Amino acid sequence: MKVLVMGAGRMGAIRVEDLAADPRVTEVMITNRNQPKAQALADQFGATVVPWDNATDRIADAVVVAVGTDGHEFVLNGVLPHALPVLCEKPIALTVEATQAVIDLAKRSGSGLQIGFQRRFDSAIREVHDTIESGAVGTLYALTMTAHDFTPSTKEFMGGSGGIFRDLHVHDFDLIRWLTGSEVAKVYATKAVRKFTDYAEFDDADVSSINVTTLSGVQITVSGARHGALGHDVRLEVFGSTDTLSAGLNQRTPLRTMEGDLAVNTDAYHGFVDRFRDAFRNETHSFVSFALGEMDNPCPPESALESLRVAIACEQSIITGAAVEVSQVP
Repeated sequence: MKVLVMGAGRMGAIRVEDLAADPRVTEVMITNRNQPKAQALADQFGATVVPWDNATDRIADAVVVAVGTDGHEFVLNGVLPHALPVLCEKPIALTVEATQAVIDLAKRSGSGLQIGFQRRFDSAIREVHDTIESGAVGTLYALTMTAHDFTPSTKEFMGGSGGIFRDLHVHDFDLIRWLTGSEVAKVYATKAVRKFTDYAEFDDADVSSINVTTLSGVQITVSGARHGALGHDVRLEVFGSTDTLSAGLNQRTPLRTMEGDLAVNTDAYHGFVDRFRDAFRNETHSFVSFALGEMDNPCPPESALESLRVAIACEQSIITGAAVEVSQVP
């Protein structure tokens, strides 16, 4: 199986490394606007460089889209008509209209489109999902979720990220839908710039808080931050009538306990790649399985669309100062 990776940045490098290590992949091809960057990555992992201008004309069995967010729509419009399995990093696009247009194109073309929500492939989070689905937690009462980056974004990234709800919290919104098996009914969100004032130039924030209610009645509280003093902190707790679960609380969790009786904050996670490196590997492996027809799509594009609609509802909540029904988002 031949796989083309479009993009040679941080995510492209991760996908190339994992594809090159998969014995089912016979050739990894890389294309990037900066060809020397693609060549350096190809040399590292024994891949083949394909010129950017005719990359989509090159025969491949599957494609990974790992370019910047602002290039997703353009690249997908060139790739999807070839009716190939495609793994696209989140988000598909930054608007509902553009996201829906890509999904419609994928359906018309017969292309299987998997979205890169890597948290679904974290072993502990997946175990939480499977435990809930089995009924072992009983009636699902509530979730608490923490999403704190280690280092603030660069100013260049801020301008095209889409903001804290569309960039950072779409992962949380995807997990909420996946874990609860229910759509989000309404949200109430707040945000602020507490320390890193560059975010204010883009009407963005370095901290956020969200109260979420699902259609099934589950209550969720989400805490977001662009800076974690001790490290990258992504974890969640699930509360049910027969059990209480946690994922992301371990020796590497960047947290100091005042009691001092938990072995945490040891070699704390220093970024999202460090925190989710195994999850990315599992995700890439699953994409190969999906492309080979060995499994169903583990993260269909509707997950990106619905998570984006929740993010937009949060933005509307900021403007109105009130809870917003997600059904109000077109």
